[in-house]
Amino acid sequence: MAEAMRGNVASLLRGIDRYNPENLPTLEHYVQMQAQENTYDLEANLAVLKLYQFNPGYFQTEIATLILLKALTNLPHTDFLLCKCLIDSSHLNEMPISKILLLAEDLEICDFEHFWMEVRDNPDLIASIVGFEDHIRKFVCHVVATTFQTIDQEKLQQLLGHVTPMVAMQWATKYGWTTDSNGMIFISSQEENIKTKNITEKITFDSVAGIMASSR
Repeated sequence: MAEAMRGNVASLLRGIDRYNPENLPTLEHYVQMQAQENTYDLEANLAVLKLYQFNPGYFQTEIATLILLKALTNLPHTDFLLCKCLIDSSHLNEMPISKILLLAEDLEICDFEHFWMEVRDNPDLIASIVGFEDHIRKFVCHVVATTFQTIDQEKLQQLLGHVTPMVAMQWATKYGWTTDSNGMIFISSQEENIKTKNITEKITFDSVAGIMASSR
């Protein structure tokens, strides 16, 4: 149903009607559908937050919470920062928004252990976002792929949220990582990711003439 609404929402966001607060009920329902059906529409979500910014009395904490959580599912893109900047600072200290900001900080500094601990302690926070944990695990794998050449399987299990060995190997297989008999997972050789680049500097006589003249 969310995909079916995408075209209708896109038409609402064209022109001056984009800033019509009468469209908020439709857009808010669309945000809820994204959470329930594991879809994502950043432009529509930003439009909701912009309408809240123009019409503070319409602000809905529940909807803003869903938007922020959905933005986290699209890491490493900067969606979360874009959404956060559209929320009035007076709401950033409110629960559960303040808790989501802490989760975002954990992900930003790659403190995955603390992130998963907070998620376990606050299960209701993400309960309405279908597929949230797997989207975060996708981001964890992105970080692992750009950081490690090899990683212990137990360590990968911890980073993925203390998942079972089978689940960890499913993620490893998804990204083409291989494992050996010692429980070490081979990610890639970072040397393979190094790209050579030729740098050509063009210095004209006019650009150094002044320097030469002053050094006499």
